Amino acid sequence: MNGSEKNVLELLHERCASSAISYRDYIEIALYTEGCGYYRQERERVGRSPERDFYTAESLGKTFANLVVTATEDLLGSEETSKSTFIEIAAEPGRCLLDNLPNHPFAGHQTIRHGDTIEAEGRVVLFANEWLDALPFHRLIFKDGRWRERGVSFDELGTIQEVLLPELTPAVAAHADRLPDQTADGYELDWPIEAETALADLLAQDWTGLLLFFDYGKTWQALTEDCPHGTARTYHKHQQSNDLLDQVGQKDITCDLCWDPLSKLLQNTGCKEVTLESQESFFVQRASRAAEAIVSSSAWSFSEERQTLMELIHPAHMGQRFQALWALRNG
Repeated sequence: MNGSEKNVLELLHERCASSAISYRDYIEIALYTEGCGYYRQERERVGRSPERDFYTAESLGKTFANLVVTATEDLLGSEETSKSTFIEIAAEPGRCLLDNLPNHPFAGHQTIRHGDTIEAEGRVVLFANEWLDALPFHRLIFKDGRWRERGVSFDELGTIQEVLLPELTPAVAAHADRLPDQTADGYELDWPIEAETALADLLAQDWTGLLLFFDYGKTWQALTEDCPHGTARTYHKHQQSNDLLDQVGQKDITCDLCWDPLSKLLQNTGCKEVTLESQESFFVQRASRAAEAIVSSSAWSFSEERQTLMELIHPAHMGQRFQALWALRNG
């Protein structure tokens, strides 16, 4: 999708000229239009600076990178790691996790930017930090005894607005049997079906090795029973909002993943040791060598690296808010 000669709102006007579009299509335009979509602009988005929009575990640099690499070696084994290419999916422009380390144990590395084609072949480590949550998603609401899909259009004055679509889009209809038959009127569901499609495409490729994704999400039961207002939100200059139609193309748009179908996809395609655990549990159990070295090296003095480690694993910070989904795939 190319928006180099138009802005996002102009493209949306064109798409909505004959009928409303789904939130999924709206989010794709807002985030991924070449040249003017949020993730396709040449600007800094991630970091602690007030001018950035949000920060992630990868913003914590060397410590996060060291933990990830240590866990990879322990899960794959040093020999297999040395034969593998480290592929980072959805890397920020000009950035790579391994840039934070003076050296690394991999045979090579590759970075793939948000929205670019993902190609994996041979021995690899597929790593992603908050990739799947950045993909487009569908928005539903339970009204008058049935699920309705929410969409986007423009009113007579040219103002962007939310509407209800006359019927479910094909992607939602194909999975409608998963939806609960009854729930509270007005219950909202933000459904990341696109994440399942993206993972399925990745699993259809000819690769072996380790898949390791960090992200935030919930079970299907939690999404359909415990989140009556959905989980969709935007981020702009570290401020969270629930208005997905504000400042189109200038804000990150995201929702919580649904872990159940993602784990099932891995299991059904022959992956082994499919594991979903908190970020805290993953680093404490899978990267203990690196964590212990950080703690012991600064046992009696303040250490920025130790402080960063605590932020990554402490339950009150990122330790429980984020999860790690990993699996091994043999030839």
